[in-house]
Amino acid sequence: MNTTVLTTFAAEGPHISIAPQTLFHLFGLPITNSQLTGFIGSMLLLALFAHTIRSIRNGSKSRLAGFVMWMFEILYDTIIDVIGDRTIAKRVLPLAITIVFFFTINNWLGILPGVGSITYHGHELFRGAAADLNTTLAIAVISIVTAQAWAIKRRGLFGNMHRYISNPFKDPLHAFEGFLELIAEFSRTAALALRVFGNVFGGEVLLAVIAFLTSYAAVVALPVFYVLELFVGAVQAYVFFMLTIAFISLGLPQDKEHDVPGDPVVGTPKPEAARGH
Repeated sequence: MNTTVLTTFAAEGPHISIAPQTLFHLFGLPITNSQLTGFIGSMLLLALFAHTIRSIRNGSKSRLAGFVMWMFEILYDTIIDVIGDRTIAKRVLPLAITIVFFFTINNWLGILPGVGSITYHGHELFRGAAADLNTTLAIAVISIVTAQAWAIKRRGLFGNMHRYISNPFKDPLHAFEGFLELIAEFSRTAALALRVFGNVFGGEVLLAVIAFLTSYAAVVALPVFYVLELFVGAVQAYVFFMLTIAFISLGLPQDKEHDVPGDPVVGTPKPEAARGH
């Protein structure tokens, strides 16, 4: 199926491709323009974290390192508020903060001048990583699998399965709720993937259309939309982060439920609490 959409306002118009374009093959694997941009964004992310760690160890905090640490504290506090357990928060934080910075950096890279206009053998050389549904779907699957892993750890394998499957003759209401919950897991994965993809891809289309319509006046019109897309890119990264930790929290046992007996992390009373009873 040809997934390329061609929009023409006049003799020629902006060419908008929903699917990423293959630039070359590496060891038989196709490398697309979105993968190239995603690789650059990942390298920038690693460099940012390495700079922050080095600044902390040297005791000379730069403004950039200070900003990363400030974001780290905010995200950590948010995870604790949503999940309610510091132990889980510490373990979830690496994935959660990586998601925020990965999407923010790549969303901003996707709207830089030259992205979408520089070509290589007739194809766009750079394309926003989040404007590729494969990227957002892969990270969405990782988030949902992580949520399921924590649910199994706390509830046990069969305890987690009981959320979705039960005897319809003994408890028809719970069986129906479990069926809806099972469908919800797939809808959550799709929602995570499509939300970021739709907003980022739509933003790139908007910039291309505005640039075409305004022509020589684009230098005046585009900065306003660039600022808007910078804001939207950061917001979408934060929304993905919030949904991820919310889905993890939904799979954890509630106050009226119990964790797996013998779990060394949660479910074992603290010595101080045990002596007080």
